[in-house]
Amino acid sequence: MSHYLAEFTGTAILIFLGDGVCANVTLNKSKNQNAGSLFCIIGWSLAVGVPALIFGGISGAHFNPAITVAFAIIGKFPWTEVPGYVGSQMLGGFIGAVLVWIQYQPHWSASKDIPSDKILSIFCTTPAIRNYIMNFISEFIATFMLIFTILGVGAAKTADGVGTVFVAFIILVIGTGLGGTTGFATNPARDLAPRIVHFLIPIDGKNGSDWSYSWIPVIAPMCGGIAAAEIFAVIF
Repeated sequence: MSHYLAEFTGTAILIFLGDGVCANVTLNKSKNQNAGSLFCIIGWSLAVGVPALIFGGISGAHFNPAITVAFAIIGKFPWTEVPGYVGSQMLGGFIGAVLVWIQYQPHWSASKDIPSDKILSIFCTTPAIRNYIMNFISEFIATFMLIFTILGVGAAKTADGVGTVFVAFIILVIGTGLGGTTGFATNPARDLAPRIVHFLIPIDGKNGSDWSYSWIPVIAPMCGGIAAAEIFAVIF
């Protein structure tokens, strides 16, 4: 159970800090409103790196169903633990998003003039240009790079703790290089669980949770992750 608890807690921290950055730069009367996309990308990178460093030695710090399934596909993770890991990640993502809503509680009502799509983007990803085929490809490629490089860092046999720190740098370079198209979800638990929270919680001026797009940040990362793991296994 310690593995599952680590995945739950780590994913909750990841989403709380990551979506918290988005709320920080978006909501009215926040001290960091309009800090910019680079502020968000750096914050998200550290939001992934911090829990990875804490829980890497306990659960492997997946925090992402795409990573868990990809590792299982190539025999680096037992299939028997996949349901527990994915369930823990999704529940952790849900709780993390709820904590963001609580943390910024006074700011939601002060942000009624902010477009509803920007409020939605605090919790989950939205495409810069809505083109489902290209959006799918963008998420596929970004997740492919994420998981291929994570496997590469693991294969390099870095010192204990160093590999998990590198995860933050991987997120940083993917965000700065590939994040402008779809917001680089690369993680179903990062996108779907907070999207459900957005659907459930009361926010003034909220206008739908964009379910027509929601399948892309779930299916594309899973496909990209599996492809990355398979190709990595062939090469190495």
